[in-house]
Amino acid sequence: MTVKRFRIRRPRWKSPPERPTLLPRFAHPRRWTPRAVAGGLAAALLVAFCATGLSKVEMQTSISSFLPASDGSLTELEKQEAAFGGDPIVVLLETEQPRRLLDTAHLTPQLQLEGKLAELPDAAAVYGPGTALNQIAGQAQDLLAELAGKRDAAQALAVAKAKEDGKSAAQAGAAGKKALNTFDRRYGALVTQGMPTGLPTLTNQGFVQSVIYSGQGVRPQWHFLVPTAHSVAVLVRPRQDMDAASTRALVEGVQKTVDEAKLKADKVTVSGVPVVVSAVGDQVAEEIPLIGGLALLAVGGCFWLVPWTRQSRRLLPLGTTLAAIAVTLALFGWLGRPLSIGVLAFLSVLLGIGSYYPTYLAQRARTRVVVVVACASAASFATLMFSPLPFVRDIGWTLSVGVLLSASLGLVTSRIRRFPDTPPPRTERAAAPRRGGARRAVAATCAALVLACFGWSQLPGLPLDANVESFADGVSAMEDATHVESVMGSSGEVDIVLTGKDVTSPAAVSWMQRAQSTVISGYGDKMRPATSLPTLLTFLGDAPPKGQINSGLRLLPPYLKSAVVTPDKSRSTLLFGVKMNDLTALKSLRNEMSADLPPPPPGYHVQLTGLPLVAVRAEELVSADRVFNNVLGIVTAGAVLLVGLRRRTDALRAVATATIATGIGLAALSLTDTPLSPVTAALGPLTAAVGCEFTVLLSEARRSGSVLLRRSVLLATLSSATGYAVLVASGLAAVREFGVLLAGSVLLALMSAACVVWSTIRPDPPPPAGQPAGTSEKSATTLVGAH
Repeated sequence: MTVKRFRIRRPRWKSPPERPTLLPRFAHPRRWTPRAVAGGLAAALLVAFCATGLSKVEMQTSISSFLPASDGSLTELEKQEAAFGGDPIVVLLETEQPRRLLDTAHLTPQLQLEGKLAELPDAAAVYGPGTALNQIAGQAQDLLAELAGKRDAAQALAVAKAKEDGKSAAQAGAAGKKALNTFDRRYGALVTQGMPTGLPTLTNQGFVQSVIYSGQGVRPQWHFLVPTAHSVAVLVRPRQDMDAASTRALVEGVQKTVDEAKLKADKVTVSGVPVVVSAVGDQVAEEIPLIGGLALLAVGGCFWLVPWTRQSRRLLPLGTTLAAIAVTLALFGWLGRPLSIGVLAFLSVLLGIGSYYPTYLAQRARTRVVVVVACASAASFATLMFSPLPFVRDIGWTLSVGVLLSASLGLVTSRIRRFPDTPPPRTERAAAPRRGGARRAVAATCAALVLACFGWSQLPGLPLDANVESFADGVSAMEDATHVESVMGSSGEVDIVLTGKDVTSPAAVSWMQRAQSTVISGYGDKMRPATSLPTLLTFLGDAPPKGQINSGLRLLPPYLKSAVVTPDKSRSTLLFGVKMNDLTALKSLRNEMSADLPPPPPGYHVQLTGLPLVAVRAEELVSADRVFNNVLGIVTAGAVLLVGLRRRTDALRAVATATIATGIGLAALSLTDTPLSPVTAALGPLTAAVGCEFTVLLSEARRSGSVLLRRSVLLATLSSATGYAVLVASGLAAVREFGVLLAGSVLLALMSAACVVWSTIRPDPPPPAGQPAGTSEKSATTLVGAH
């Protein structure tokens, strides 16, 4: 037998077909199955899709991201910007010696600077004292030349008429001299009074000083270019509908031109709304790699250090989430939608929440439960798209799509890797609760419910801060903006716009004079007059007739006239400077001023506009929908759970958890006097997403006694809270507050879910003796091991 067995094995051992196991692993014929080939092709297509889409992604941090889309206030602002340009970039020059900036040595370089700034791309208009004085001097010289020509013509006409009447040469000369004396008596006094300091040239300091200054200081019509005797301002108005890249290019062009001009000023500051917005965009672009890297390390550290599965597979949830983030951002590129400031928060939020689903699947959660809770979270985030602000809509859109993609990739990974890959612990059932544990849970739930009711009652009255400047808090450019505001007395512009057939008619000019007087007398401490048609035509007096208005307009340089009247004379603006740091005060100012303005003439319309008023409108829209949006996010998530889950009571528990957690969060904001932001005003959707998931998974763990499911919820809480807390590293105060609030909402969601679940669900009885834990008839349907 032994010899025979040896003879049979020897040829089989030496035969090549019997040695497949000795071939290299990569040469194994079973590696190239159709399924493996299809998977490889799908992976290659996904990589190509992401690479191409990411190459098309653009950042959009323009001011339009913070303003209400599809609203009448924004439409009117766009019309105003198309006519006169947007909010200006301000170049502020300062010296210690008063009136020094308008002497010849300083005025000439300023005039050259204004000319170079006007040549920059995307500069709709440039206004400065140098060009204004030069234009006025030119118009005055033209007027003198015109008067001289008319004087000579009057003399020649008188002489010719005398000769036609048969007068002698001496009598004709006397008639001509008489005509000159009559002309001089009529116009000589006006010329002497208008130009008491000599010829109108920039080298004549008497002329320059008399135009800009009076005995009381700077003349009112020049405050927007000469704020004080120690400063002058050059305003660069950008064209309409500029994106973030164009705004940044214009700001850099202005700064470069100012640096190269070598102005003789003690201090030069470049600021304005475009500069601040561009700085916010640069800050976001710089922080995305930093915040993303820190979030990746923090969340990855949680999964790596917590012993929840094999070390070789602990980072798998993080990998699938990163793939979901890449696909989501690639979708933005393919759809041609630019990314707003919300992408900075999106990265940390999705990195925290997206890693939930592979973790749940790895810890024996049912596939149906994971799919349903992912859809509920996506639906809750989708309600953020009802926000009037574009950047909040982007957050809702990206989170909704990212959650669905993360869950889908988690399901694919779980099928490939066959989770769980480790045997369950010796006893999977949690220890029996101590006596009185349920009573304490009920008491804690009741206390939380009371606090939540208080928070919900405070929601309508919580302060809201939707100011554009609040998003820039922490950016270095805000220091320059604050300084410019202190010198010029304003940081934003409010326009009183009159539209009609002819805004230069006597009725229209008279109305603008009365409206300007009303604003100055009633609100002069809050609104600083900048420029207007009545201000430029002050020399005409009150209620001038049509002929004088036309003559005055002819005397005005087109450079100045274009700042207040459109070429077709259908729109004119009264421009005032205001401070944007208090939108509530601006709202009251808008309402009171609208009521006090005189009614416009028949056939004319009045509209208040400007960036500060559009920001007020954005705050009104966000504030009006705060209760609706919070309730909608919770109800939407609950409705998805109610339809998708087999246990309808779990959906009700999830809604209760989200309601309690959101209410406690609102109570915390109220007690700490923390104002809502446009994002945190919809705290309900953000809290409902995690609160509903925790409730459903803890309910499953409570009934089955699964330590693994309960551990997955704790791991999800740790990873997401850590990922959100990373946002405190941001230089933007709004982003830091958002990260702290999100981390707190996750902890509130966990505690609320634990209270609700432990007070409403009793664990299933232990399995019969001899039956492995976690395989009773009731618990068998709750574990992946059952399928």
